[in-house]
Amino acid sequence: MSTGMKGYVFHGPGQSAWEEVPDPAVEEPTDAIVRVDAVTICGTDLHILKGDVPEVRPGTVLGHEAVGEVVETGGDVRTVRPGDRVLVSCISACGRCRYCREGVYGQCLDGGGWILGHLIDGTQAEYVRVPYADLSVHPVPGTLTNEDAVLLADIFPTAYEVGVLNGGVRPGDTVAVVGAGPVGLAAIATARLFSPERVIAVDLAAPRLEAAKAFGADAVADANEDPGQLVADLTGGLGADVVVEAVGVPETFEMCTRMVRPGGRLANVGVHGGPATLHLEDLWIKNVTITTGLVDTRSTPTLLRMAAAGRLPTGQLVTHTFPLDHMQEAYDVFGNAAETGALKVVLGVPQHEVVPVHPTS
Repeated sequence: MSTGMKGYVFHGPGQSAWEEVPDPAVEEPTDAIVRVDAVTICGTDLHILKGDVPEVRPGTVLGHEAVGEVVETGGDVRTVRPGDRVLVSCISACGRCRYCREGVYGQCLDGGGWILGHLIDGTQAEYVRVPYADLSVHPVPGTLTNEDAVLLADIFPTAYEVGVLNGGVRPGDTVAVVGAGPVGLAAIATARLFSPERVIAVDLAAPRLEAAKAFGADAVADANEDPGQLVADLTGGLGADVVVEAVGVPETFEMCTRMVRPGGRLANVGVHGGPATLHLEDLWIKNVTITTGLVDTRSTPTLLRMAAAGRLPTGQLVTHTFPLDHMQEAYDVFGNAAETGALKVVLGVPQHEVVPVHPTS
């Protein structure tokens, strides 16, 4: 392993830097150390930098998504070994607690859940320590590039589990996705796996609405131009069967509650930094189901197989690539998506340049 590793360190709201940090080491027998070959930036990382996630302590390396090569494992790790190319999941799972036994890994009670880049050092570095490696890293099929695979660490399982599955998308449904950022686009793509009658995308930015069409939206609506009326017009006045909130601000959540039909489902995916009004004076009579959730990543093995079979448009989300040490530039591009047109940025070594840690015999 290298000496003088570098990582992207959070120093407090509005303060961060790509700088030297200690090399990670195996601390528990269930740990793995992974060399990071590809990493991406999440909207949640931007929330952290704004100070919206106070649990993140200054000095923490950010990031919770990566693809790389296992370089060291603890004595209890059984499913991967040094030399394996793996996906580092955004969720770590002990596998033993009540929630993990139910497949609800995001709520792990024994030091798992969302910890990378949150409660412990994360993946936006040259190397990362991954706790509970047996359930928290996934071997990557050889047909998938690093750039494709890294989008399955968080974006696609979040959209699929918290949006599409929680929303109960069924054949023939009208699905409205509010927010056509990366998670919203992944929700459009994975909703189509269930043969809805139509998918409607709502966003403020024209380029994102164009992207929504490319990902399978049948209709798009500018958020400033009464998208609720479009949904009503397309559904005979009923409203959408399923509405996915993929922004995380009060205005869009309240828009979603007006857009869902009586008896419909509203799946909140967006990360909210403040309260929203729940208009129970209107909703109490409408038999509406509202779900919230943190991704569990129980679907990651399935999504990896689907992507390897060409069933998921993962790579289409990547609009910008950077070397790993251009982290600040990548954050600037991703954080100014309205100007740059960024959807997902991927940092790392181009796959043909990745040198195996252990030469093959």
